[in-house]
Amino acid sequence: MVNCNGELLAEDKAIFSHNNRAFKYGDALFETVRYVNGTLFFWEDHYFRLMASMRILRMEIPMEFTLEFLEEEIKKTITSNDQKNGAVRVRLTVFRNEGGLYTPSTNDVSYVIETNPMESPFFILNEDDYEVELFKDYYVNKDMISNLKSTNKILNVVAGVYAEENGYANCLLVNTDKKVVEAINGNLFLVKGNEIKTPPLGDGCLDGIIRKNLMKIIAGSEEYDLVEDSISPFELQKVDELFITNSIVGIQPISKYRKKEYDTKVAKSLIGKLNAKARIG
Repeated sequence: MVNCNGELLAEDKAIFSHNNRAFKYGDALFETVRYVNGTLFFWEDHYFRLMASMRILRMEIPMEFTLEFLEEEIKKTITSNDQKNGAVRVRLTVFRNEGGLYTPSTNDVSYVIETNPMESPFFILNEDDYEVELFKDYYVNKDMISNLKSTNKILNVVAGVYAEENGYANCLLVNTDKKVVEAINGNLFLVKGNEIKTPPLGDGCLDGIIRKNLMKIIAGSEEYDLVEDSISPFELQKVDELFITNSIVGIQPISKYRKKEYDTKVAKSLIGKLNAKARIG
């Protein structure tokens, strides 16, 4: 079942017309949330990011769009799909309602909630081969729009096609200053010695939920020093570890970039801390 504005509908039922603004203009935002046995991981962070993003895009936030209301709608959808006792991937999409061309005729919104079962209730470190390459055909803009989790992801899509065509597990995206900002599906972290570095939001990376929480973990640790600074492509082959973060996998180690192969020691130490933080919010 799919939840559209509170109504539970069969997955194969048509719920959009050809005038849908998410379809026509990418006029939509989404949150991907991990649910496990009654708990939505980092739900407050997801909720407040969505509200802030809606304001930036001048969407009208409905009065009922409280933290509790959306959580209840998500859980209602999960229950209707007999998934409440397992691990679930939740996608909440909010889009501006039909009307207008580039300039909308309304700023009112609708929402859709989709849920899909997952195997593991925990973030598990995948240490299989995971080779990446730079994607340099097109660039990420250094602006606030790039920080949003919107449905305007054509750069990521083309990079994904490039990765698949060339046998890579993922690609690293660069901005208009030729700095490395993120992977196709998540934020990027570099490890050299006890220093862990990630690009700043000003470079155009996604304002990721796992990025935010992992930065808190690292900043509060006595083992590591957190650095938020631009990353040159030349640095990639000089570090000990590279890993990607997102709300579904948690931490994904990169095993190889060009001729450089990487360790996973720090990623292993952080995945446990991330699991612990996810369970307490």
